[in-house]
Amino acid sequence: MKKVERINIIMRYINNRSHFTISEIMQEFNISRSTAIRDIREIESMGMPLVAEVGRDGGYFVMHNSILADVRFTDNEVKALFIAFMATRNQQLPYLKSRQSVAEKLLGLLSENQQDDLVLLNQILLFEGTNPYNPDLLDLSDLPHPMLEKLIQTILLDRYLMITMEDVVGKETYIIYLLHLFREKSVWLIEAFDLNEEKKKLFQVDQLIDVQSFPTKNRLSMKQMFEKMNTHEDGINLVLELGPKAIAQFKKYHPIKMTISYTNPFQATAILKTFINVEHPEELSEMASWLLFLGDDIKVRKMPNEVKVIIQNRLGNVFL
Repeated sequence: MKKVERINIIMRYINNRSHFTISEIMQEFNISRSTAIRDIREIESMGMPLVAEVGRDGGYFVMHNSILADVRFTDNEVKALFIAFMATRNQQLPYLKSRQSVAEKLLGLLSENQQDDLVLLNQILLFEGTNPYNPDLLDLSDLPHPMLEKLIQTILLDRYLMITMEDVVGKETYIIYLLHLFREKSVWLIEAFDLNEEKKKLFQVDQLIDVQSFPTKNRLSMKQMFEKMNTHEDGINLVLELGPKAIAQFKKYHPIKMTISYTNPFQATAILKTFINVEHPEELSEMASWLLFLGDDIKVRKMPNEVKVIIQNRLGNVFL
């Protein structure tokens, strides 16, 4: 366990007790006496009001309802916070209904010189989706789909979900295990394992109308679920290795159901795995067009012959 993580956990442990000893900390967190003492001293320096009791059975207790030391930020830390806060505009992120009040509280902590710097930064820096001729106009509302916050609150408690989606066809309910929740091309997406069809799927949060935890008694175990996910890998019929240029093209445009996995720390190479339904001519044609759009910075590991034929025909027609 990393030091920062351990200290945060120790702080929560301490805060839930009226009294504790060094020996208890050593035993609970499996650390040496010297490490426990250093951690306690660091927690004290952060402002937690601890009082030491002298004696053979002495220890520490927490002074509750005490005023903690003020939090102090350096100039660069303030700028980092403010710029990060500015960059979230127009992103439709959850929990942003109180954006204005949070900004006012942040400014209220600062000196006049620091406030002047932030006002200047706000005038100069523009982020994606902002109109440069009128920075107060945004492409999108800051507020996301109303179901996003409910979804996040639910998955913090449980990732086995029963979700109801609605589109032009009608409503449909799915039993899923949520793998990831992410935002791409201004759309929030749920990547999940469909427990009924036993395969990975993507769902748009904009189409979500209800989410509930799935009853415990009907669940697959984690082991069973991941075994089924691994089995589903056999159905993949398109596997590509992408270089830097192809990754750049992928970021510009790609079918919404597709994702890539980076294969090095610098995100210069990636692999794409997916399934193409060769029984659908329209899907084959669109896929061939998109693969040509990616360019020649790809290596094909696996591809349906039907797609190869379409690509070869199109390339051949170029030289006619």
